[in-house]
Amino acid sequence: MANPLSAARVLAALKAEGVRVVEYKGWRTHNRNSAGAWGPVHGVMIHHTVTSGTASSVELCYSGRSDLPGPLCHAVIDKAGVVHLVGHGRANHAGRGDSAVLQAVQAERPLPPDTKADTDGNPHFYGFECINLGDNRDPWPAAQVEAAVRASAALLRAHGWGRSGDTSVIGHSEWQPGKIDPLGPGVSMADIRARVAARLRHTPDWTPPEEDDMPQRIVLETNGYERTIQPNTWTTLNWTRVWEGAWRDKDPEPSVLLGPCAYSISVGLTVAGLAHGQEFKVRVARYREEDGRYVRVSAMPTSSPVNDAGKGHFVHAWTGHVPAAKKGRLRVEVQHHGEDPVTVESARAEALYWPGAS
Repeated sequence: MANPLSAARVLAALKAEGVRVVEYKGWRTHNRNSAGAWGPVHGVMIHHTVTSGTASSVELCYSGRSDLPGPLCHAVIDKAGVVHLVGHGRANHAGRGDSAVLQAVQAERPLPPDTKADTDGNPHFYGFECINLGDNRDPWPAAQVEAAVRASAALLRAHGWGRSGDTSVIGHSEWQPGKIDPLGPGVSMADIRARVAARLRHTPDWTPPEEDDMPQRIVLETNGYERTIQPNTWTTLNWTRVWEGAWRDKDPEPSVLLGPCAYSISVGLTVAGLAHGQEFKVRVARYREEDGRYVRVSAMPTSSPVNDAGKGHFVHAWTGHVPAAKKGRLRVEVQHHGEDPVTVESARAEALYWPGAS
């Protein structure tokens, strides 16, 4: 259980984290405490405003609407990365959400899907509204996302949260069924949480090093593993070792990459049992979690060479992205149209990927 920070402590924490702050009107005493409790607090929630323009967005979040009194959050983060404080205390931002999500936030463990709206979140979350149209086209500037990261980290640091996990920061879409925020090019909650966790490993005045856009690399192979491929059926390959300066054996795992990321991947295969003129197909496919299992949602164009001997050696390459939503991941699938089963004797996947890009 955590008591809310005082207005002075909120302001001091934000400034210590390097956040540019504007104090709007009488934000220190502007709240909805008359409508219900403020606290105990357990985390930070990120939203988008579905508006444009700094001045009008800040005033809207301060005053509210005819159907929803303000403040509509505790602070508004503009496109330039300036945090405008508009309220302190209970605010109309979170609404009713899933109690199981709240329990996960309190325990700092992975979030379950939000499937019900049985708990009022307004007493329990600080809310940051980020100015964005929310149409999945309006971009999120890097300065705005960095401000959301720093502001979130400031409150977590002040409360001592984020030591055993990073789920003290969530998106509105992860709390209340039917919500989509924050959404758009340049933002993902997985990226925000990872960056908040990184900040909390340093002092508040830490500035992350400049990124050079160099990708990360992963190399996976099959080792002592063969996969029989029945005719006319897409079959997913499993990977049994990974290169980490030396080969390390691992439990069989079908996923090559986890979202969010952009990638360039090549896959090499040795296949035995092919007939002359037999077509063998290879592709990468995106999967996501639905109802506790992973289902294919899309596949990249298929490479389908025709074999001219009994054993084929194939190398194929694709570029694309894996989204964060629904625990997106990338897998390799093969298929053939012969009369008899064939065997994948060995396979190797090598990918360059850019985490957070999607």
